[in-house]
Amino acid sequence: MTLGASVITDRLSTALHDRYRLERELGAGGMATVYLAQDIKHRRKVALKVLRPELSAVIGAERFLKEIETTANLQHPHILPLHDSGEVQGTVFYVMPFVEGKTLRDRLDRE
Repeated sequence: MTLGASVITDRLSTALHDRYRLERELGAGGMATVYLAQDIKHRRKVALKVLRPELSAVIGAERFLKEIETTANLQHPHILPLHDSGEVQGTVFYVMPFVEGKTLRDRLDRE
């Protein structure tokens, strides 16, 4: 049985309430959901990427943890840095800067 998106969002909001305030979902893919959030400590908007709990339960978090490790070690002017990562109540997440504007899909379609 999988949990509904609103239940997951509520749990995540509660677990991260002292660090991030979730504002809305930005998008979802096969592995994760990305939320727009407010970084409370630094007063900035961030993108919070969360591994889907049903995937974590079925295949484990190893691939997502590898993505976090890889992202944390990338340094290039055109690659967003990793601000934070962690695990709360069995949910793995990482945090990157939020960039205002069109999506990558919009840009690829245009060009």
